[in-house]
Amino acid sequence: MSKFSLDVLQKHVFPYTHSNDPDVVLGAAFGEDVALTRIGDDILASHVDPIVGAIGNIGWLAVHVACNDIATSGVQPRWIHMLVLVPHMEDIELLENIMKDARRAADEIGVSIVGGHTGYSAGISRPLVSVTALGAARGQSPVRTGGAQVGDKVLITKGVALEGTAILAEDFTDIAWDKCLSEDEIAQAAALMGDVSVVKEALAMAANGVTAMHDVTRGGVLETLLEIAALSNVSIEVNMEYMPIPDIVKRFSTAMDYDPLRMISSGTLAVTVPPDRVEDVKKALDELGIVHAFVGEVKEGKGVKVFGAGHEVDHHEQIRCEEDELARLWALYPRD
Repeated sequence: MSKFSLDVLQKHVFPYTHSNDPDVVLGAAFGEDVALTRIGDDILASHVDPIVGAIGNIGWLAVHVACNDIATSGVQPRWIHMLVLVPHMEDIELLENIMKDARRAADEIGVSIVGGHTGYSAGISRPLVSVTALGAARGQSPVRTGGAQVGDKVLITKGVALEGTAILAEDFTDIAWDKCLSEDEIAQAAALMGDVSVVKEALAMAANGVTAMHDVTRGGVLETLLEIAALSNVSIEVNMEYMPIPDIVKRFSTAMDYDPLRMISSGTLAVTVPPDRVEDVKKALDELGIVHAFVGEVKEGKGVKVFGAGHEVDHHEQIRCEEDELARLWALYPRD
């Protein structure tokens, strides 16, 4: 699965999503992780996300990915609705396994499954799980994607290409073997899925004054930084010498020929931090045991400039949310 291009969204989707409701604080907006709706004296953050680019652990992954987006706004996720579709009426065991996995994820985060829909459709070849997550701001000001300020430092947590590499290890094991990746390397890559949740670190950083925060999903860290830059009307400069790319990701990306910067990576956060809050944010992440690296700075201008580690200066300006390395590999190596 991949997203439609920004051009398609602007021409054929967003013209139909406007609202005159005064309680809609933030409605449908490209690049923002949540919608914000006023409920009495509080703000409700909500988000919906589908998962079709994985098979193993799809229910667990879907719950974590949707709840990540709520947490990225600095709001604790509390409730979820689930849509689960399987290919055939006979896929009862698959349905139950998805729900068991979703329950496990919900317990890990502390959210309640409050509703949803289950069914089957012969029009799909693998399961589809979509989760709507919700949470109340409780007096906090939600963090938005478009809040970066000139002079902020750019922070990346955990590492890049985590989720996509883990999915390749789980669902493309045969291809990994063909590419001469070892059993130990495949196990290391699959273990990256354990780092998918960002709830704890996102809430901690929001409490310490970060200006923008965006989870790294479709399009990878490069697309995520482009969206932060575009929505904040700034430029971002990134030094690849500081980019946290796990060794197992380097080995998988070389063997399977994908760009880690453009690979989906739930579990990774891209964050902008005012200079006077850097030490507070570092301390909060260290206390949680979250690996992180400051990789660049917010500047005046447009787009994302990538340099260092043998790279020429690459200046990226065009948002290409429809491009993602995992989607490309699914097309190259179709799965049943």
